[in-house]
Amino acid sequence: MLTFEQKLAVIESFPELTRKDVSMKRVNFHYEESLYDKKIVVYHLHPNGNGFVYVGNLPQYQADDKGFVNIRDFSETELRSIVADAVDYLSLEPEPPYDKTWTNRDNIKLDLVYEEPFWNIYTGKNLEESFGTFSDAEDYLIDQGFKEPK
Repeated sequence: MLTFEQKLAVIESFPELTRKDVSMKRVNFHYEESLYDKKIVVYHLHPNGNGFVYVGNLPQYQADDKGFVNIRDFSETELRSIVADAVDYLSLEPEPPYDKTWTNRDNIKLDLVYEEPFWNIYTGKNLEESFGTFSDAEDYLIDQGFKEPK
């Protein structure tokens, strides 16, 4: 486990983050250029080593209901990676809306809809399948004989 000072050194190596000292010797780091209302990347980093990083709904992390991951036992590599992912998450434009009807040769129609964070396939109003990526949903539809609309 990294010490408080080691965690600070890793986090402070991200020049895009702004340090904000808060109560009880805890420290927050904000990403002021965030494209969203959310600006806190590191939340309540405490001298005892506890702290949280905001990852929203990134699928590679087990975040709490508010989108935070506890970094108490993170290595330097893990900490550097999660902070970089958090900054990327807050700096990327959201996926554009996707809602297209795919059709097979029998003229059966399925709707592929992006509903963050999932790609859902509907038969009418009924959910048929759900995927984590567009590629997986597309592969499924093609395997089932459907073609993407032009």
